[in-house]
Amino acid sequence: MSTFLIPELSAHWDEPDSFTLAGYRRSGGYEALTKALAMPPDQVIQMLKDSGLLGRGGAGFPTGVKWGFIPQGDGKPHYLVVNADESEPGACKDMPTLLANPHALIEGAIITCYAIRADKAFIYVRGEVLHVNRRLQHAVAEAYAAGYLGEHILGSDLSLDLVVHAGAGAYICGEETALLDSLEGFRGQPRLKPPFPAVAGLYACPTVVNNVESIATVPYILENGAADFARFGTEKSKGFGLFSLSGHVTTPGQYEAPLGTTLRQLLEVAGGMRAGHRLKFWTPGGSSSPLFTDEHLDVPLDYQSVAAAGSMLGTRSIQLFDDTTCAVRVVLRWCEFYQHESCGKCTPCREGSFWVVQLLEQLERGEGSEADLDKLLDICDNITGRAFCALGDSIQAPVASSIKYFRDEYIEHQRIGGCPFDPAASTLFALEPA
Repeated sequence: MSTFLIPELSAHWDEPDSFTLAGYRRSGGYEALTKALAMPPDQVIQMLKDSGLLGRGGAGFPTGVKWGFIPQGDGKPHYLVVNADESEPGACKDMPTLLANPHALIEGAIITCYAIRADKAFIYVRGEVLHVNRRLQHAVAEAYAAGYLGEHILGSDLSLDLVVHAGAGAYICGEETALLDSLEGFRGQPRLKPPFPAVAGLYACPTVVNNVESIATVPYILENGAADFARFGTEKSKGFGLFSLSGHVTTPGQYEAPLGTTLRQLLEVAGGMRAGHRLKFWTPGGSSSPLFTDEHLDVPLDYQSVAAAGSMLGTRSIQLFDDTTCAVRVVLRWCEFYQHESCGKCTPCREGSFWVVQLLEQLERGEGSEADLDKLLDICDNITGRAFCALGDSIQAPVASSIKYFRDEYIEHQRIGGCPFDPAASTLFALEPA
């Protein structure tokens, strides 16, 4: 194994009982909880701030700072909601974590609730992943039986109930306020902010909403200390995380490495691109992040460096496409997804996504003209920053970046009256025949 990889969350994934309480305890599980309960809650929050842990759900907001936003002494219930509604195209790190190491999330959730003075926590998991839901329910039952959940945990004053809630399969519920509406029993649609969830979240009470990986990393920080975590990564993007490699790569999978690692390094341990082909373009943060090409192989994969290079690190969902892939077809498939998953609440996203797909379909068939590219960009500009939530902004990223790097490819479709690529050669995002 390469020395730059840091298996922590994924260290025991290959053990057959890693998902059980016994397997988790064998590797030091729940020892961090004992340490946390011996500390004042505010000291736990400060430790998270000192660690520099940025939210692993995509936005990269400092986790400890978010916890610190929860008002204390307000007389209201406080809640923790774990966003396990992983559904971004290319994102596939949270579900393996829940399958192989669910107790890391549960222990992290208990510590978080202790810090923010909450006695109720919810894990909102994507409903389609039934096997993950069942394994998570089993782990929660084990934690209750062992006294890690329920009344007076480990003899302390902390009492906590944890509920696993299965969503109904809406991409929009990955947006934190839409998730909260869904959890309350309403149709999942984003809320107007402010107020933010830290002030008026679940049931209009102060709520922390964090990603699975963010919460699952908390036990490591409590066990090893903020300084130990902060020694990994870069000055402003500290720690390590899971990088999800998928697509035309020899060995797709999860690679746990420090932030600031480059794609070139990850490809070296993943066996490179599939035999006989070269990298054409890739996404550093899933389909909602602007495309990168082979000229970006050495961009450090941290929040600041990726942003400076013109994209977003997001959830580190790295999709790799080789030279057999039609960029127009890939962007069309992504935009079809966003159109389908738009909640319809706001006009820019609802109508704009429809027209983006119509134009991309024409361009992919070799119809239209070069002027349609400017029309596409104009439509995207009228969606970005005007939609009710970030789903609308997600449409602009792949469209604009693909035109920036592959404008000639769009024009070639029009020149020959169709797609110049063989869908069967790519094996990814092939379109159904007309």
